[in-house]
Amino acid sequence: MSAKFGPAGTGESFKTMGYKKTVQLGEYLEKFGLDHFEYQCGQGVRIGDEAAVTFGKALAEKNITVSVHAPYFISLSSVEEEKRNNSINYILASARAVDKMGGDRIVIHSGSCSKMTREEALGLAKQTMKKAREALVSEGLGHIHCCPETMGKVNQLGDLNEVMELCRVDDSFIPCIDFGHLNARTFGEIKGAEEYKQILDTIENKLGADRLKIFHSHFSKIEYTLKGGEKKHLTFEDTTYGPQYEPLMELVYKKSLSPIFVCESAGTQTEDAQTMKKYYEQCANTKQ
Repeated sequence: MSAKFGPAGTGESFKTMGYKKTVQLGEYLEKFGLDHFEYQCGQGVRIGDEAAVTFGKALAEKNITVSVHAPYFISLSSVEEEKRNNSINYILASARAVDKMGGDRIVIHSGSCSKMTREEALGLAKQTMKKAREALVSEGLGHIHCCPETMGKVNQLGDLNEVMELCRVDDSFIPCIDFGHLNARTFGEIKGAEEYKQILDTIENKLGADRLKIFHSHFSKIEYTLKGGEKKHLTFEDTTYGPQYEPLMELVYKKSLSPIFVCESAGTQTEDAQTMKKYYEQCANTKQ
């Protein structure tokens, strides 16, 4: 096994290259040599079962795997029980969709800490994730992996250690490490190989080598403010903000890890995912 790469949603080039339908995504991604796609359900799960099956088959024909980004309005840590219960329903809907597509990973935002301490927010989020896991199993979707995501704004639940704690709720949970988010919420702390190594070591120490090997990841350069953290996603052409992907690709290859890298660059996510994959393959070729 080796790392997989793909975009979050369709990049701008999907339309400029003349594509119009989502079932053409397999052909589009194949031209870039990519092998994964993350379907965006940020505004709600709106794809029907039949369309999801058709879409998944179109990707599978090109040997492209798929994951789903669950709705942005999930709030695992809401003080309102109704919102937490609704979040479980959104997770279930996302799991049903990715299952129909033939995938087995859903990425989940964790919510904010605005009305409570971080400890209280984490406690509520862990309870919600436990209930979500129970609901998945009861519906025959126990094979679907929930991937809690590290978040980019300082006031959001979801720093590295908080995501580790959420993943410890169940052995099936896989962390979604958004390196751009981590860099933004720490105001540019990721400088190179040493910081990446510390992040990967934390995953291994908290969750074990098996989950480190197959972690999920989002990657993009992100502009941030020195007060709130994440401001907006950028492209790899930006030279002001990080993080840089090269040291991470080198480390992932060196450690023989097999994560999925989903690029979330602003509009150029397909091209930038290709850039990461080419560098990763270059690491492999130079070591032979």
